[in-house]
Amino acid sequence: MAEEESLELEENVAPKSKKKLIIFGAIGLVVILVVVGALWFFLGSSEPQTEDMNGESQTEQTEPVNSREAFYVGMPRPFLFNLPGQSRSRIVEIKVQLMVRGSDDDVLIKKHIPLIEDALLTTFSSADVQKMSSLAGKDELRQLALLNVQNTLQPVTGRKVVEKVLFTGFVMQ
Repeated sequence: MAEEESLELEENVAPKSKKKLIIFGAIGLVVILVVVGALWFFLGSSEPQTEDMNGESQTEQTEPVNSREAFYVGMPRPFLFNLPGQSRSRIVEIKVQLMVRGSDDDVLIKKHIPLIEDALLTTFSSADVQKMSSLAGKDELRQLALLNVQNTLQPVTGRKVVEKVLFTGFVMQ
């Protein structure tokens, strides 16, 4: 009788441990597949591949458009000007830096700072208080300043040297 009870206990224990082993094995397999899939997705090659005449695949080497190093040229002094408003006029101070590519453009911009200052001051003083009070207006002013600087430098340098106009300080009182 005691032997029968011990056999029954051993038989009941074995299936439960096999079920647990199968469940843990399935969970482990799913975790491994997820990790492998994530690694393949994040570390996989994103470069396009082409096949040459021999049938071998090659990755295309495409150079980015702006491969040269970015240089930032700060204007020597901030732009300080009055803007007429509806109730009163306001004083505005804007500190500007220009982003160019390559050290040769850096030297070229420093050579033409008075011309650039004139273009920026003309652009800034033609703005109105309502535009300068909003973020969208500041972005629009920044884009307008970039276009004016590029159009001013185009006849002198023969190309668009400035890539971005950056406001590093903006105060309106």
